[in-house]
Amino acid sequence: MKVKKYVAPSMPEAMKIIRAELGSEAVILNSKVVQTQGFFGFFRKKNVEVIAAIDPEISRNQMVQTKEQKRKVPVNDVKIETTKPVVRETVKQYETKDEHASSPDLVKEIQELKAAMKELSSDISPYTGVLQDMNLLLHHQGIDSSIRKEIMTSLQGKWYSASEKASFETVKLWVKECIIAKISGVQFGGISYQKKYINVVGPTGVGKTTTIAKMAADCMLKDKKSIAFITTDTFRIAAIEQLKTYAKILGAPVEVCYSFEDFQHAKENYKNYDVVFIDTAGRNFRNEKYINDLNSLIHFSNDMETFLVLSLTSKMNDMKLIYEQFSKIAISQFIFTKVDETGNYGAMVNLIADTGVGVAYLTNGQNVPDDIVVASPSLIANTILGVDEL
Repeated sequence: MKVKKYVAPSMPEAMKIIRAELGSEAVILNSKVVQTQGFFGFFRKKNVEVIAAIDPEISRNQMVQTKEQKRKVPVNDVKIETTKPVVRETVKQYETKDEHASSPDLVKEIQELKAAMKELSSDISPYTGVLQDMNLLLHHQGIDSSIRKEIMTSLQGKWYSASEKASFETVKLWVKECIIAKISGVQFGGISYQKKYINVVGPTGVGKTTTIAKMAADCMLKDKKSIAFITTDTFRIAAIEQLKTYAKILGAPVEVCYSFEDFQHAKENYKNYDVVFIDTAGRNFRNEKYINDLNSLIHFSNDMETFLVLSLTSKMNDMKLIYEQFSKIAISQFIFTKVDETGNYGAMVNLIADTGVGVAYLTNGQNVPDDIVVASPSLIANTILGVDEL
């Protein structure tokens, strides 16, 4: 199949060029509006970029068949046979479809055609050179398509301004700027110390207890705060013993709470401590009852920061669902764990953009008090782009 890209001032002009070069049976794979480079960045013009294709063999066969039909078949004997509609639009179909756009059935059919065309042409990158490489990198990192398109549009403008001579490392710096600009409007950084109670929630297996121990050690050793622990994770004996082990190493007390009254009693006992860390039970995030149990056990007051712990090894859709379930509690920030166990980090940008919630920490191992880093927009951008800061 012969594939070619055309740029013209308008779609009708593009159709004329394609029809003249490829014929009326050419297939429209993709079309979009692009901006051409102006004079010193000014006077840019909007053009239409169209990717079209034609199979030379099919085109030749159609021409031969047409000639043979004209030569051999009498006009009165011609039989018209209907076939299933093709998935992609030809130039001829594209030029005539707007004439009957008022038909609801036709409009629906055109929408289905466009969806099919988009799926068929999804593997065809509109970018070349280092821009194509960067587009693939962002795709493999799991950056949402709308965010990726936004970034690539910005890159194209800078690419043309640089006379299409920028290196991949330069383009990487541009992407870093775009990511930082995208996520900088939310809160980043660790514990603020504006609130006494630090509550850590999340589903099973994300490493909440280990993360609490890292945060507490950092709080005590670096910031010289007096700390204490409360655990409501009474479903796993191992979790209680694990937290008690960490607390013993740090020389901090632990209270195990089975009810709201136990929790209130523990708060009273710890009224003279600077920071109190609360470890909650990891449960099936699909079970809404767990969130209700949390609300009945813990009093989520204004004097509490709640961190939602998510593992970067989880699927993006699961992370969104986890957030939706836990958003019934006021989530202050995310903590992303298991950075060292995956190579895909785009979910961080997607979640920040979708929820407007910032990030407190990234963790990249099991070592306590190490393997935890205070998050920042720059750190997240570098992690996605493969610049090692952890």
